Amino acid sequence: MELVTPGIGLIFWTSVVFIVLIILLKKFAWSPILKAVDDRNKSINEALSSAEKAKAEMEQLSANNEKILQEARIERDSIIKEARAIKENTISEAKIKASSEAEKIILSAKEQISNEKMKAMIELKNEIADISIQMAEKIIKSELKDVKSQKNLIEETLKNQTY
Repeated sequence: MELVTPGIGLIFWTSVVFIVLIILLKKFAWSPILKAVDDRNKSINEALSSAEKAKAEMEQLSANNEKILQEARIERDSIIKEARAIKENTISEAKIKASSEAEKIILSAKEQISNEKMKAMIELKNEIADISIQMAEKIIKSELKDVKSQKNLIEETLKNQTY
């Protein structure tokens, strides 16, 4: 066997085939591959841009939600404070009204008691007067039966009277 040394012709034809292959690859393969890579880069960049937008929107929504929650808390606290004030005011008014009603009832009761007391005292005085008159009648009748007793009674009464 004989060794064949590559000659200039082989190198030339190998170079020509390599250059033609590179031109064909550039024309038919590299352009679509590079285009696909560029498209992929664009879609990745668009996805990253959309993700950044979504992140910014989420942050804005989160800030808005926090703001809404803070406003709701403030409103809740305001409503609770107002409700407490209304409750305290209502209780205070009820106490004042109850106290006023109690005073009216007490005054009315005192007035009734005073009226009943006066009525009872008048009835008692009338009863005592009636009993005194009856007793005086009986005493006078018994005393007047006897002339000597009448004179003694008159004399005693006159002695006790001082003018």
